[in-house]
Amino acid sequence: MQSTFNPLGDRFRGYLPVIVDIETAGFNAKKNPLLEIAAVIVEPDAEGLLRVTEKHHCNIIPFKNSELDEAALKFNGIDPYHPFRMAIEEKEALNKLFTPIKAAVKRNHCKRAILVGHNPAFDINFLNAAIDRTNHKRSPFHPFSSFDTATLGGLVYGQTVLAKIAQAAGLDWDNSRAHSALYDAEQTAELFCLIINRWKKLSELEALQNSPISDLAHNNAASGGLAEL
Repeated sequence: MQSTFNPLGDRFRGYLPVIVDIETAGFNAKKNPLLEIAAVIVEPDAEGLLRVTEKHHCNIIPFKNSELDEAALKFNGIDPYHPFRMAIEEKEALNKLFTPIKAAVKRNHCKRAILVGHNPAFDINFLNAAIDRTNHKRSPFHPFSSFDTATLGGLVYGQTVLAKIAQAAGLDWDNSRAHSALYDAEQTAELFCLIINRWKKLSELEALQNSPISDLAHNNAASGGLAEL
């Protein structure tokens, strides 16, 4: 990937948004294991609009003595010990994801990454539990701050369920692929970029309308109208 032409820098107080989705074998971050984790990196293009630039995904082996909730496995359809999952240990998975994230933080002149998720309290709790469990000392993520696309979706589209927000935003949604960490992270990333880019364009339009040049054009138009009268 070519380096970005327009690094984020201080756009989000020096934090690089990284969209994360996690699939687990339950709701207890201390007892239930991570099964899948996906991270999608977004960066500005030459026009300053956020675009997806990298996608990373790992299937994870349940940690030793972890507890598997059968209801959770039935919901996400994951067989933790299926040989074709090509799953890796939790610490290896974190290293695999954190390395490109740290590189993206550096090239965008940011200080840390910030987790973007859909109802991200769940994801950040499981991520932090895995970091503690593996004694990982150099996480690129802020330990508790996050961006929530459920909140952003409620503000912009009046919806809070990821599938309904995606549909309201005009994005494709495939129910058969939902609850895969990579698919959900990809869709959340597209939604996040769409909302942030929309806000950027609206802010630029508002600034243009409030500029002295806009006032001058308005006054000239008004003068021309009076002259015709």
